[in-house]
Amino acid sequence: MKSTNRANLPAAILVFLLLMLWQAAAMGMDAAYILPSPLQVLSRLWELRKPLFTAHLPATMSVVGIGLLISVVLGLALAVLMDLSPVAEKALYPLVIASQTIPTTALAPLFVLWFGYSIWSKVLVTVLMTFFPVTITVFDGFRSVRTDMKDLMASFGADQRQVFLKLKFPAVLPYFFSALKMAIPLSIIGAAIGEWLGAQSGLGYFSRRMMTQLDGAGVFAPILLLSAAAMLLVALVSLVERRVITWRSDM
Repeated sequence: MKSTNRANLPAAILVFLLLMLWQAAAMGMDAAYILPSPLQVLSRLWELRKPLFTAHLPATMSVVGIGLLISVVLGLALAVLMDLSPVAEKALYPLVIASQTIPTTALAPLFVLWFGYSIWSKVLVTVLMTFFPVTITVFDGFRSVRTDMKDLMASFGADQRQVFLKLKFPAVLPYFFSALKMAIPLSIIGAAIGEWLGAQSGLGYFSRRMMTQLDGAGVFAPILLLSAAAMLLVALVSLVERRVITWRSDM
């Protein structure tokens, strides 16, 4: 426990210094509608706690949860398919890369036109932003498996299913958790973008509404919640990772 606290000390010091710099800049500007201080943001967060925690945070987390689930299933399916079939790899890999060249902010309004203000317009934005790291990182995990290990298992009579379960699956687990930790912040960003461009609830929608009212602290309050939610989810995934991947001494 003490070693963990010492390891986190540099990050805590850096965060403290950045907050002090933010506080000083806000006090020097003296324009809360442009740059509120951290204390003003926390105060506004407490004032708005009821609508934020009871309505808008659950709406955003619903989008994040559904979008992440679809992205993980889709990403794993594409990675496995490309690993099993060189033809599928040649056909799908360029399309997966090309999907990330499309500006999300350009597609989000189209999703709103197609699906209205329902949850699915936001979910599609989230999936578009998050399935890529899952697909590419897991596929790279499959490709990292040594060929001589596969040949050795085959020489002992292991079929393709046994090679996958006994060799490839354990080898790809660290890559999967890394992909998941990358996808979580992206999913929250995607949900916020979707809500910002067209929604009736959610933290992104609430932040945009506060901006129209020139409420700087009200704009930052849901952003602070989004950041806290992302860090909490990544911490939970890291905890599960340490419990599942017990053979990695560096964890």
